[in-house]
Amino acid sequence: MTDAARGGARGSRSERERAGVSLPGREEPPFQDRIGAWLDERLHLSRFARQALDKVFPDHWSFMFGEIALYSFVVLVLTGVFLAFFFEPSLTPTTYEGPYEPLRGLEMSDAYASTLRLSFEVRAGLVMRQTHHWAALVFIGSIVVHLCRVFFTGAFRRPREINWVIGVTMLLLALLNGFTGYSLPDDLLSGTGLRIMYSVILSVPLLGPWAAFLLFGGEFPAEQILGRLFVLHIFLVPVILGALLGAHLALVWHQKHTQFPEPGHTEANVVGSRLWPTYALKSVGLFFLVAAVLTGLGGLVQINPVWLYGPFDPSQVTSPAQPDWYLGWLEGALRLFPNWEIRAFGFEIPEPFFPAVLVPGITFAVLYAWPFLERLMTKDQAEHHLLDRPRDRPVRTAFGAGTLTFYASLFAAASNDLVAHWFELDIETVTWFFRVLVLVLPPAVALLTFLVCRALRDAGDVRLTHLPLSSVWRPRARSTHR
Repeated sequence: MTDAARGGARGSRSERERAGVSLPGREEPPFQDRIGAWLDERLHLSRFARQALDKVFPDHWSFMFGEIALYSFVVLVLTGVFLAFFFEPSLTPTTYEGPYEPLRGLEMSDAYASTLRLSFEVRAGLVMRQTHHWAALVFIGSIVVHLCRVFFTGAFRRPREINWVIGVTMLLLALLNGFTGYSLPDDLLSGTGLRIMYSVILSVPLLGPWAAFLLFGGEFPAEQILGRLFVLHIFLVPVILGALLGAHLALVWHQKHTQFPEPGHTEANVVGSRLWPTYALKSVGLFFLVAAVLTGLGGLVQINPVWLYGPFDPSQVTSPAQPDWYLGWLEGALRLFPNWEIRAFGFEIPEPFFPAVLVPGITFAVLYAWPFLERLMTKDQAEHHLLDRPRDRPVRTAFGAGTLTFYASLFAAASNDLVAHWFELDIETVTWFFRVLVLVLPPAVALLTFLVCRALRDAGDVRLTHLPLSSVWRPRARSTHR
């Protein structure tokens, strides 16, 4: 046979293979292989898989906080689904006849009774409740730490401004979902917090009463509030959070990861571990570690023992009482702000508006605008894939340190009654101490941070412990050694 004839035969055979016609003496590929080949021919999945598996991620430990937030969210969803099967978001009164003797025969809402049933009668119910609560605390905490890492290292700069905005939105939604979940059991502690929130919403000029009626369904305590909080907590906010998480990860994937400036690290490369198998296995191990720690806390460390607080009664207030840590700064602001009210143009602005609406509003407005404010102040329009060392940006680092000190001071002020009790002091004295502290300490910390960072930047690669004290107060020319 000639070469042309052989070629024709081969072409004919190839055409029959592509057409899916089985050949004599040759086994037909399995059905799943043919489906995979069909999809790959149209979607190029194998090419995407090869690119994805070859993607490189940095190995620095500080990048793990974002993953801890992600895996805490996964634990939240899994435990939340379990709890939703047993919880009843209703204020319908019922008489408790369960095994917890101190509350037996007491009238309470279905919500509180179902929370007690979860805690004492449902198998693994208390472990799930407490694991869910611990996961919420860790979730918000890891978001805060992750945002701090992004802020202090400049990872929010171009082209990552959108991801910064997504991260701030996720923090805001996490705070909202934490509060809604905290308020669902209808115990005395959460009911008191819900009453404070009702007063805060009412304090908003013009829109406050309408917003309060829309959320609560009437004057506090309104029967519809728990059902609406339940919908927000298990449906609306988690779906939005999940969508934002997906968008956040997609942007990280598309824009590549940032990395710290080290030998071999440039703006054009990423040095670290490939996704498969090294990084994937480490990430899976981190997930199981996070899940194990949260489950261990849920089983061994008591949190939010609602049976000790009793059902919510509008005529009673728990004292001393503090919310979860992520709302401690808001509680402290409410306790410290003086009893000032403003009346103008026919409107009255009550005292809760300033610490509970204005302060959070300014906080998140500055967070959202920071990448654009810094770019405006520094005139920096370039793309950045290498991170800053905080010491090399004294102004930004000082601002961040002062801001964190401000909110830490407010957080401490949320326990002014406990401090007064522990040290046998008058509560007014303690309150005035924190009022002075919250105004004086943040600027002092910011100034000291600026001086130290400037001295470290100018000295080059010098450890803080080796920095001469005189260089902090007397700036000198920058070292060219890096």
